[in-house]
Amino acid sequence: MKNLKLVTLAACVFTLILSMNMSAQSKMMKQDTKMVGGAEMYPTKNIIENAVNSKDHTTLVAAVKAADLVDALSSKGPFTVFAPTNSAFDKLPKGTVDNLLMTENKMMLQTILKYHVASGKWNASDIMKAIEKGNGKAKIETLSGGILTAWMKGKDLYLSDENGNSAQVTIADVNQSNGVIHVIDAVLLPKS
Repeated sequence: MKNLKLVTLAACVFTLILSMNMSAQSKMMKQDTKMVGGAEMYPTKNIIENAVNSKDHTTLVAAVKAADLVDALSSKGPFTVFAPTNSAFDKLPKGTVDNLLMTENKMMLQTILKYHVASGKWNASDIMKAIEKGNGKAKIETLSGGILTAWMKGKDLYLSDENGNSAQVTIADVNQSNGVIHVIDAVLLPKS
């Protein structure tokens, strides 16, 4: 009888542990992921860990590596990254990206990349609230010290740089463990 009670107790403990493990796995599988560049972006990974998997952001990742910003964007943050796609970089004049990736232009590259990053986590809803509060425009200070202006065109969110160029947010709220990424369709440039 004593052995039967022990076996029953062991079976109950095993069942409890198994169900807890399955519950944890189920939660991990149900993460609020988004597809970017053909890859799932996991909110449990940091900006760099996710970005390296996006086929649409290979140029941005190469630039971040060349600018020695990998450690910074892997850190705790939080950061908001406005991430230009490969096609956004392709819109720049021929040779611009190759020139920026040269070692002697590292500081200029860092400035341009930091112009796409803001301190704090700015979800699209936060940006839209700031736009509403700002009577149609919101100023976002970037890590380079420059200003991006956020605005709406219909239901679409846009950013303008200090030179009057604009980029549309094509994928918003790609949550990361250390912030959020918003995919944009143009490279924004600080005032020269």
